[in-house]
Amino acid sequence: MAKGYVIITEDIKDPEGMAEYGKLAMKAMGGATILAVDTAPTVIEGEWPATQTVVLEFESVAAASEWYYSEAYQQAATIRNRAAVCNGVIVSGF
Repeated sequence: MAKGYVIITEDIKDPEGMAEYGKLAMKAMGGATILAVDTAPTVIEGEWPATQTVVLEFESVAAASEWYYSEAYQQAATIRNRAAVCNGVIVSGF
């Protein structure tokens, strides 16, 4: 079964709010492995307005989706969405 990956870009507007989000998000990780968190990625194409990029790995796309839509993570995401402008995708590995 292919792994599932979550890629989130965050343009942080409220660092204190993001710190609060981080505490809740860590409690709701649901088996995720944090592969990368970068505040200065090397842009190779286009524009990248985000001030932080996060890549998470899950056992499957279904597991990534279950985590994202879980009540525990959605509580954290509500705080994140007040503190940052975010974009996110779930993608399938090979």
